[in-house]
Amino acid sequence: MKVTEYIENANGNTLISFEVLPPLKGGGMKAIFDTLDPLMEFKPPFIDVTYHREEFIYVKKSTGYYEKTAIRKRPGTVGICASIMHRYGVDAVPHLICGGFTKEETENVLIDLNFLEIHNVLALRGDARKFDGKFIPEKGGHSFAIDMVKQVSNMNNGKYLDPNIENGEKTDFCIGIAGYPEKHFEAPNMDQDLAFAKEKVEAGANYIVTQMFFDNNYYFEYVEKCRAMGIDVPIIPGLKPLTKKYQLTSIPRLFYLNLPNELACALKKEDNAEARRQVGIEWCIHQSKELKAKGAPCLHYYTMGDVETIRTIAEGVF
Repeated sequence: MKVTEYIENANGNTLISFEVLPPLKGGGMKAIFDTLDPLMEFKPPFIDVTYHREEFIYVKKSTGYYEKTAIRKRPGTVGICASIMHRYGVDAVPHLICGGFTKEETENVLIDLNFLEIHNVLALRGDARKFDGKFIPEKGGHSFAIDMVKQVSNMNNGKYLDPNIENGEKTDFCIGIAGYPEKHFEAPNMDQDLAFAKEKVEAGANYIVTQMFFDNNYYFEYVEKCRAMGIDVPIIPGLKPLTKKYQLTSIPRLFYLNLPNELACALKKEDNAEARRQVGIEWCIHQSKELKAKGAPCLHYYTMGDVETIRTIAEGVF
């Protein structure tokens, strides 16, 4: 079933969903199952599976020179989604990224997903490679998330890359996109960022999942501005607990967002790791309860491998 159908059928009740990372190459499904098994009691209707573009490493050759080699550290998203659906009977949402893939490779992945009856995708541009400085698209690939949305939407209408394909199989993908309550760091201003989101919705996107935030006012204002722009699709808040001291600097730096002073001060004053973890849990529970009380369609938790913390938060909210 589609993400939007789950939301519609919930009749105003707030759903819960989780996002997991594929294991590093060489790992197995046990890492995914160990994360999800403790969370399935909360009955998430869908689970997101992330994807990350290739990275470059330098391998020393026998000549003494170093060779630049591209590797994918976390492959297997399609297989992981199929395994999740088989084990738990819930829908899986694979992330599709522009970086590192040609349009044809993306089309082939979408064909595989359609064969597996995986009918939800999250269309993203993806991040720049480490050390690149800016996003560099794959040769023959997409430069922007809207291009990915258009490709998926075209396949939903039976239009494939090969112009010789007539009356192609119409896929039935529900397309999610990312939203940024505090503005995407590359957008010149919030108005332009909202305009980009509207273009993606008009191109075929069916719902929005937001970047994490720690002040709910950002989410409420974002939803209000989206509605004023004519964006009427469901907007799902993305949540992550802040539980470690180093995150006070790493989260703002990596995700270009602000931390409330009250949260930052509360974490700073605690002397041990468990006390800081409890501060983050309580903050996220408060956030979640307020979002739920004000009608958020679904609370989407970024697990980031910390299943016990996410489970504690879910217990306090659902």
